[in-house]
Amino acid sequence: MKILIVLTSHDRLGDTGRKTGFWLEELAAPYYAFEDAGATITLASPAGGQPPLDPKSNEPDFQTDLTRRFEADAAAKAQLARTVPLAEVRQEDFDTVFYPGGHGPLWDLAENAHSIALLESFIRAGKPVALVCHAPGVLRHVSAPDGKPLVAGKKVTGFANSEEEAVGLTEIVPFLVEDELRAKGGLFSKGADWAPHVVEDGLLITGQNPASSGPAARKLLEALAKG
Repeated sequence: MKILIVLTSHDRLGDTGRKTGFWLEELAAPYYAFEDAGATITLASPAGGQPPLDPKSNEPDFQTDLTRRFEADAAAKAQLARTVPLAEVRQEDFDTVFYPGGHGPLWDLAENAHSIALLESFIRAGKPVALVCHAPGVLRHVSAPDGKPLVAGKKVTGFANSEEEAVGLTEIVPFLVEDELRAKGGLFSKGADWAPHVVEDGLLITGQNPASSGPAARKLLEALAKG
């Protein structure tokens, strides 16, 4: 079982002067769900090399047993330091792909031609894909084989408007994940803010927020087991 995880390379939170990047829990929880299931994991990012970590995601309030496990895992951190450039990644080499969030993907992966083509290729090949928190926003330009938006008519979730409002970034992000998924025809649902909520529709698995990253990874493993 070979699993690709795609991370952001974007580190600036708009014009605020603050840093962003990927959210640590949204990498750590899936990473260990996959590793503990015996998967071979490859990490990729648009720029390759060390992707930026959203510093807020490693503050004490947001640490979990799995983020601490990752921080203490020399092999995992070494792998993170040398992510493969996204342009060098081929769908044929993997069984599935998982996209962690953090705010960074809204700026780079959502507009990245390699990411768009990669996701479309996985879907055409009949392979499941999973995205959590802000990462479902990466689907904004992704088309289904019939040319329509991939999310059109599909049950989806992602970082909710109410959650973006709660962190005070509604006016900072380039677009709101919930609004964008709805605009593309997605059948958006949400659970309680910050509580796990995962939606599966065909090959597409989406999770609402950081707490949904582990459950989304397990749902992806179930989809792979079903074949």
